[in-house]
Amino acid sequence: MFEPEAVVTLAIEAGNAILEIYNRGSTIDVMTKDDDSPLTEADLSAHEVIVEGLQQINPDIPIVSEEGRVGNPLSADYCWLVDPLDGTKEFVKRNGMFTVNIALMIRRAERWLPIFGVVHAPVTSTTWFGGKEGVPATRLTAEATDLISVKPNSVDDPTRLVASGSHRGERDETFAASLGKFDLVRMGSSLKACVVAEGTADLYPRFGPTSCWDIAAAHAVVEAAGGLVLNPEGITLDYDLVEDVLNPYFLVAGDNRWTEDWIKSNY
Repeated sequence: MFEPEAVVTLAIEAGNAILEIYNRGSTIDVMTKDDDSPLTEADLSAHEVIVEGLQQINPDIPIVSEEGRVGNPLSADYCWLVDPLDGTKEFVKRNGMFTVNIALMIRRAERWLPIFGVVHAPVTSTTWFGGKEGVPATRLTAEATDLISVKPNSVDDPTRLVASGSHRGERDETFAASLGKFDLVRMGSSLKACVVAEGTADLYPRFGPTSCWDIAAAHAVVEAAGGLVLNPEGITLDYDLVEDVLNPYFLVAGDNRWTEDWIKSNY
């Protein structure tokens, strides 16, 4: 159906297109979409690179991107799900915490699940990828290619919690307090899920607004690494790519020891 290496290469190419704009040094022009989210030239440039590349990889698979759609997902069993620039606010701030997200989704009735994902961080030249289709969770850098897996802290150590730098509210604080001892790191975009996948964090709870393309690619990597991505009921998060692209709250976890507390926090 596709070669994982080709999709990884495509994500890196899209990241290079973003960096061309990021490194200009001039002020980044920001437009506002109908949902009040920001849009830049870099979002559109990366979108064009990815759509063209995915159509070359397999022209029969529809594409749902934050910036547009090609084909009809409901006419197929598989669909690409793309966020060409996840963390546009971080991009505008020039803090480096943004990613390119590409996921391959499989349809289950009216819902979708990720079976392969690539998350590329252009500024650090780091790429995470993996999935259920025999692709192990992997972190690729300029120096090395390493297999990764979740590595939850022991119960006696503080929980390593990662949270958004842009969205944090009372529910985040309440859930964090329920963990007892914890160490908190803030960062943007899908990087939060990737650090759980690679074993440098234990938990990423998300109580803020997200869409399907924000997390699906990292979801595939986390599961390939042995982790969990759960909805408010403690069940594996699934997605709507057509009618309602907004996600419920979700938890990315290194193992299931926090599932009960997570469910309680939502009810």
